[in-house]
Amino acid sequence: MKKILKLSLVCAVLFATSNAFAIDGNDNLNVHVLKGNGKVITFALNQVKKANVAIYDKNGELIYSESASGKEGILRTFSLEQFPEGKYYLEVEDSTKKVKHEIIVTDETSVLSSKAVSTIYKAGSAKNTSVAVR
Repeated sequence: MKKILKLSLVCAVLFATSNAFAIDGNDNLNVHVLKGNGKVITFALNQVKKANVAIYDKNGELIYSESASGKEGILRTFSLEQFPEGKYYLEVEDSTKKVKHEIIVTDETSVLSSKAVSTIYKAGSAKNTSVAVR
């Protein structure tokens, strides 16, 4: 039974990995939320080679951080089994912007919002913009 469960999990991860990079995303740092499974969340960053990924609690305390990289994008899966119920935030930052997504953890599931709660562009990263100063 354990072998079947492990094999199923490996197949699910391989399937998610193969589909993650098929999502069209020309804009930098689009967080594509893939289906969650219980208290496991998965997301992909297409065409992003380096990014900082962090998880914060509702009070802004850092719980987890890493510097992620990939050749054609980044795929990450997190198990939130040990997280108590509540609201958390996934923050992803690359060289041009920082986006924050909400994570809701309940007894049974964890849900990562597909829309960003906030987006902060870094200086000099805006495309085709003009600012007039008087």
